[in-house]
Amino acid sequence: MNAAVAGADRPVPPGSTPGTAEQAPPAIALTQVSKTYPGDVRALDDVTLTVRRGTFLAVMGPSGSGKSTLMHCAAGLDSPSSGSIRIDGREIAGLNETRRTELRREHIGFVFQSYNLVPSLSISDNITLPLRLAGRAPDQEWLRALIDRVGLSGRLAHRPAELSGGQQQRAAIVRALVARPAVVFADEPTGALDLHSAHEVLGLLREIVDELGQTVVMVTHDPAAAAQAHRALVMADGRVVESLDRPTAPDLASRLVALGKV
Repeated sequence: MNAAVAGADRPVPPGSTPGTAEQAPPAIALTQVSKTYPGDVRALDDVTLTVRRGTFLAVMGPSGSGKSTLMHCAAGLDSPSSGSIRIDGREIAGLNETRRTELRREHIGFVFQSYNLVPSLSISDNITLPLRLAGRAPDQEWLRALIDRVGLSGRLAHRPAELSGGQQQRAAIVRALVARPAVVFADEPTGALDLHSAHEVLGLLREIVDELGQTVVMVTHDPAAAAQAHRALVMADGRVVESLDRPTAPDLASRLVALGKV
């Protein structure tokens, strides 16, 4: 069994009282999770992982390493073949698709490489769409604070095509945070951005963890992006082969080279 704990040395998230982080369940807890596809393809191999609240975890590895499968199972987008997955203390392994959809809507935020904004809706409507689908009204104070933080207050009436890629991704980050999820999963969030916009988005993800106490799990193939996280896991052949605190891009790149994958 391969195990890792993300955020073991992180301070208590903002807004928490001493002891709160220890008493509450972790944001994510995977126990002996495996995923096998037809043809006996083992995409995840007995992975155990704990992600504590208020931490930024990067998961990286070459194509076929299992990093995307790990995210899909941990986020309730797919079901594991075996093992336990808990989000904010709630077991999701074994839930049917309807229940997994409800859990994702209530407790998980997503940021994708392609932004996934609805072209015909304004940025304001895109941001609040998940809440409207859940039949919930946004916390206006929280919403305004998020919009101001990412610098989109003057762009809310615009449609996605009228914004730059970096602005669209910032809107997607606000959409992911608006319901105050237990965890935000970011799947290659800078893959479609230029270097300047990518740097801004990564800085924003780090900021919402350090200053707002959010939990972020980012899947990436880019050592420079992974270096923005508090902790990075390196995957190969469906297993976590290394866990690095305070990772640097050269360290992560050398790990991939050592695996013979780059």
